[in-house]
Amino acid sequence: MSRSLERIFVWAGGTVFVASLMLTAWTYLWAFATATPSPNFTAAAIDALLISLFALHHSLFARDAMKRAMSRLVPDRLLRSVYVWIASLLLIMVCLLWRHVGGEAYRVTGWAMWLFVAAQLIGVWTIANSVRAIDPLELAGIHPERPIDALQSNGVYGLVRHPLYLGWLLCVFGSPHMTGDRVAYAIITTAYLIVAMPWEERSLERAFGEGYAKYKRDVRWKIVPYLY
Repeated sequence: MSRSLERIFVWAGGTVFVASLMLTAWTYLWAFATATPSPNFTAAAIDALLISLFALHHSLFARDAMKRAMSRLVPDRLLRSVYVWIASLLLIMVCLLWRHVGGEAYRVTGWAMWLFVAAQLIGVWTIANSVRAIDPLELAGIHPERPIDALQSNGVYGLVRHPLYLGWLLCVFGSPHMTGDRVAYAIITTAYLIVAMPWEERSLERAFGEGYAKYKRDVRWKIVPYLY
């Protein structure tokens, strides 16, 4: 593949990545807003399988052994882009194939509704500040993945070890109108984050050694301050 085609490939992947995030936001805010009288648990099981496929890809590609295997097929400079392409398409698949769960957990109205909205906005702010340490173009697969050269321990990283996850929890659980679809989405994705966290921390321990061990001692809480 020529360098010109590579640039088209990585920028197209970045575009698909942004599109997948926009579709996810639209799905949560509008498609998941419909509440029916009773929940469909069969649909919830199918949705859990869809998210599991997305999560499995994320976990497998994060492993060093998989990266080494992929490097035999794909140039190192394109590995991140290939990962982003697959992850983005799987995320789009989750949104398009999602089965409507139905049901409703609660609906908050009046002034209290704005407390929930504020929680979601804080979640967005937390995610944005967590991502600031990462090159956005690298995150989108446009820049090749580079070795982490500094352990983040300031700002939101001084509050919890996984502030990106904290922001996600605030966003998905903070809706003032919690339909069955939003409940299912929030619980399934959170379960994956909790299951995947030990693997992520082991990778960080290998990368930073005693530095990360000290960070874990200094910042006790993984996701939720004073709770977990």
